[in-house]
Amino acid sequence: MSRVGRKLIELPAGVTVVINAKNVAIKGPKGTLDFTFHKDMDIVSENNTISVTRPSDSLAHRALHGTTRALLNNMVLGVTTGFAKTLDIKGVGYRASLKDSRTLVLNVGYSNPVEIPIPAGLTCDIPINTEITVKGADKQAVGEFAAYIRKVREPEPYLGKGIRYRGEHVRHKEGKTAKK
Repeated sequence: MSRVGRKLIELPAGVTVVINAKNVAIKGPKGTLDFTFHKDMDIVSENNTISVTRPSDSLAHRALHGTTRALLNNMVLGVTTGFAKTLDIKGVGYRASLKDSRTLVLNVGYSNPVEIPIPAGLTCDIPINTEITVKGADKQAVGEFAAYIRKVREPEPYLGKGIRYRGEHVRHKEGKTAKK
């Protein structure tokens, strides 16, 4: 049996689960998340736990078993504590700001500022103008939006200017050397 799939998911206080046919809705203090799971997986909620079972030991069912359980666990974590990704901005004059709290404005070396609408269900905090924190209940949505922000100006290898994840290591290259 899958080591990940066989673990039970504990439900904290204040989290409710509704299972309909092949859809799971998890509601908590940070919001509500929905998930449509594969028709072969069986999800049961009892005694403040969620369990996932599979019909056979085929390779496809074993893969779906662990994946389904991991996605449900991430949903429970998302509606209770939420997820966050922090991005750092490096470069002279590079900065970020919020416009009307639903639009992120990036000044990262282009002739005009880049305006990015913030998707529903996510928030962006800018404690200082060179740091962006993307927060939300959906782990996938947080990661996708952080990746989209980073893609606006990826860190370049010579000076290291650009937008990078917190803790990301950017390999620096040596510049051209003068002829002797």
